[in-house]
Amino acid sequence: MSEPRLAPLTGLKVVEISAFIAAPLGAMTLAQLGADVIRIDPIGGNIDANRWPISDDGTSIYWSSLNKGKRSVTLDLNSEEGQKIATDLIAEAGTLITNLPARGWLSYENLVQHREDLVMLRLNGSHDGKPAVDYTINAASGFPIITGDDERPVNNALPAWDVAAGLYIANGIMAAELDRRSSGKGQEITLALSDVMLATVGNLGYIAEVQATGKSRGPLGNGLYGAYGQSFKTSDGREIMVAVISNKHWRGLGTATGLSGKLEMIGPMLDVDLSTEGGRFEAREAIDAVVRPWFAAHTAAEAAEALSGAGVLQGEFQTFEELVNNDPWCSLENPLFSEIDQSGVGTVLAPRVPLAFSGSPAGAAVPAPQLGGDTEAVLAEVLDFHKSDQTM
Repeated sequence: MSEPRLAPLTGLKVVEISAFIAAPLGAMTLAQLGADVIRIDPIGGNIDANRWPISDDGTSIYWSSLNKGKRSVTLDLNSEEGQKIATDLIAEAGTLITNLPARGWLSYENLVQHREDLVMLRLNGSHDGKPAVDYTINAASGFPIITGDDERPVNNALPAWDVAAGLYIANGIMAAELDRRSSGKGQEITLALSDVMLATVGNLGYIAEVQATGKSRGPLGNGLYGAYGQSFKTSDGREIMVAVISNKHWRGLGTATGLSGKLEMIGPMLDVDLSTEGGRFEAREAIDAVVRPWFAAHTAAEAAEALSGAGVLQGEFQTFEELVNNDPWCSLENPLFSEIDQSGVGTVLAPRVPLAFSGSPAGAAVPAPQLGGDTEAVLAEVLDFHKSDQTM
């Protein structure tokens, strides 16, 4: 019987010096894929160490959630000794992720002198050096103008650009590691949060849309641009989202609601082809008017059962509390999750990396360390000495 294979990134060692979401998420993704990730923070923690939400005893649930599976080292990074220890740790690991300024001891030019094949990825706010965070980047993206149902901009509560940047960080490190294994050379990689936004806006066609048509779309509320989609209130006061992106879904909507005949009348009346996504989009208000009373006469559960049975894509809106307490997807029934005992937080559900490998499994989630809890062990193991009084 063959030996079980190790997690995909077993053997890769990464040092992370960062704060907030993108860089910690990228490094945690690598850790969940098997890399040994050592996060270095200033003594007392970086700016995100106590960020909300917090548990009853003041532990940052935010920090714990973004640092699962890592080891934590704290050093006096303002001192020469602390900077030297950090430099030695980076040189021993050979890979660094940071979102701190590229100057002084933390510059690539300095660090590469201590490790010739160093791979270093630095996240900046923008390509021209201006500081930025997700919410200021999003304000410039155009998405807040089309979010909601009127002209007032609405910034998304989801830090989408940080999340996307974190996944780019993980991909960038893996790509550079493959290159290093073939070429024997390291490199510096830079990533700008603003460029993550711009690349996404461009890849989704919004830039080309403006250039080709001279305009952009307006707010649609919960409508689905270029196809038919809408949210509906049900008889029990719930809201359900329906998405019709194929002719099968369109036929299913008529079957589920019993309104096929009335829906078929809309095309000739408005002179649109309802067998196309564009035609259904143009007729969206008429379709809404026909099917809305059906939803108002049925509970969310009844509507979901009828729609699912007819092959229509649908999903009920729910709160985070409902997601955690009622949804089987967010439970131990889903192999994504396991329970961990997180220090200062308690026993909580925690996701592993959402990639499922058949041959080299990434394994279950591992709790985040206590801030600085691995300092002495890491220094003894990697650098063969214990913390001095200055680093305690």
